[in-house]
Amino acid sequence: MKTIGLIGGMSWESTAEYYRILNERTRERLGGLHSARCVLYSVDFAEIERLQVQGRWEEAGEVLAGAARSLEAAGAELLLICTNTMHKVADPVAAAVSVPLLHLADTTAAAVRGAGLRRVGLLGTAFTMEQDFYRGRLAAGGLDVLVPGPEGRALVHRVIYEELCLGVVREESRAAYRRVVEDLVAGGAEGVVLGCTEIELLIGPADSPVPLFPTARLHAEAAVDAALSP
Repeated sequence: MKTIGLIGGMSWESTAEYYRILNERTRERLGGLHSARCVLYSVDFAEIERLQVQGRWEEAGEVLAGAARSLEAAGAELLLICTNTMHKVADPVAAAVSVPLLHLADTTAAAVRGAGLRRVGLLGTAFTMEQDFYRGRLAAGGLDVLVPGPEGRALVHRVIYEELCLGVVREESRAAYRRVVEDLVAGGAEGVVLGCTEIELLIGPADSPVPLFPTARLHAEAAVDAALSP
């Protein structure tokens, strides 16, 4: 099995889920006491969040590129950025190393197409929902992407940063997310991409009338499959 390098900590709440899923998938594939070969570089999310808000993406990319180089030096043979939003800087991170970077949006688009769907809603941070770096990548993967209206986007973003990234899960927020999902479905969404790794801590299949695509799980499982490939 190849060694998987994780650029995590954004937030650590979802990075912990990545670690769990990587090991569960490895045990599922190999059986017995097998677990994933992986190394983790966990950044200080407060630093990254500040750069996001200030629009200093180039500097944020430099932080993650440094993490990627450290992981490669530690033996990583495959890299994951364990957050959707920071895939805005995926290209410079990938360019900083000689090992492959498995892009989260690509694994998500493949899963949606594999389910026979094309038109999906997208939930995530405001950066992910409103900017083209992620939506455009999904569109390039053959998908038609819908996002909530302004109020819905503001709600989804606020809950991510003020609650989920702090490990807070509230029933009222779950109910609010359900309403946002229902609005997307009413607008024609055949499925909904949970385009922020923390959202999987809040809602699941029981909260949606259409299939949900949990990006952290899809990313981690695809990483194990890639690590086990010849």
